[in-house]
Amino acid sequence: MSFGITELLIVLAIVIIIFGAKRIKNLGPDLGSAIKGFRSALSDNNNDDENANTDSTDAGVVENVSSETNHDDAPKQDANV
Repeated sequence: MSFGITELLIVLAIVIIIFGAKRIKNLGPDLGSAIKGFRSALSDNNNDDENANTDSTDAGVVENVSSETNHDDAPKQDANV
């Protein structure tokens, strides 16, 4: 079921009648700017995810280092008790 040239011309004529030539002329740049905005939003979202992953990794490293510190001020427990 493929469309022939005649069917495509009929659909194009109907679209021009419904929307008008001015709106169709502005459709290309509007669609291009919408796609550009969508791509930039996706790349910003990916960058935010990568930054969140590195922040959580850094926090884990700091947490592990602070839990491994030696507390010399703490009283020593006798192993024989």
